[in-house]
Amino acid sequence: MSNNDDIRYCHKFSYVFLKFILFFYAIVFWLIGAFILAIGIYAEVERQRYKTLEGVFLAPAIILIVLGIVMFIVSLIGVLASLRDNLTLLKVFMYTLAICLILELLGGILALVFRNQTVELLNKNIRRGIVNYYDDLDFKNIMDFVQKKFKCCGGQEYKDWSVNMYHNCSAPGPLACGVPYTCCVTTRPNEVANTLCGYKVLEKERLDLIKTIHIRGCTDAFFIWLMDNYKIMAAVLLGILLPQFFGVIVSWLYITRVEDAISEYGHYMDGLLNSNMHERASKRHGRVSKWFKCMPDID
Repeated sequence: MSNNDDIRYCHKFSYVFLKFILFFYAIVFWLIGAFILAIGIYAEVERQRYKTLEGVFLAPAIILIVLGIVMFIVSLIGVLASLRDNLTLLKVFMYTLAICLILELLGGILALVFRNQTVELLNKNIRRGIVNYYDDLDFKNIMDFVQKKFKCCGGQEYKDWSVNMYHNCSAPGPLACGVPYTCCVTTRPNEVANTLCGYKVLEKERLDLIKTIHIRGCTDAFFIWLMDNYKIMAAVLLGILLPQFFGVIVSWLYITRVEDAISEYGHYMDGLLNSNMHERASKRHGRVSKWFKCMPDID
């Protein structure tokens, strides 16, 4: 490496290597963002076709669309910044990734610190979804999957189903005072439960229902599952946070490399390997230099 202390990275390879690492990093997440956005739009079109509800919590399609748009725009900024060596775009990309990372960490910490409030908020939203269970296909599918997967019923408890107009004990029909069949206990794998297996269970006490329905609420069941599968959750969290942290580090290193090149040479000359200013000679630019602002000159 060069003895010039003003240059933090003196090899031409470091510039090119960081450029393409950042470019491919941004391209990958740009494509992922476009894919998520496409899924969200498709799901929203289907949701509108069936006239389901418009609440954000009750419409996962909206969440997918927002997430896809954010990933698409931020990654596109990273792609353009890496191609053009635009310091403003590079810093916007780096700071956006850093802010998202910090917000995710703060959100996780706050959720743990205020665990009771978080659980209560979750239960409140689940009860709100239960009210419209038969009108919102998105929520119905999610709730049915959760109740089957985690062997649970309702949000806080199985009696949460009393807020639904069809399952309320004052309602007419066979569903009154009952719960959906996805709450029912099955004894064999892939067993098809009787759709009326939850008939009149809301009139009974918990201990009388142990062999009939899952009496544990889904929020408690979910947190128990998290504790039992902490290794999987740790891997998932690392899979979400580490790529963002990697993007911040690569962006920062590349910004320092571009700043060094600009401050040291200030124009298109091949000096990234040779620090002797007297021996440098101006060289002809290829077409690629129009895209790579700080790319060293070629013969």
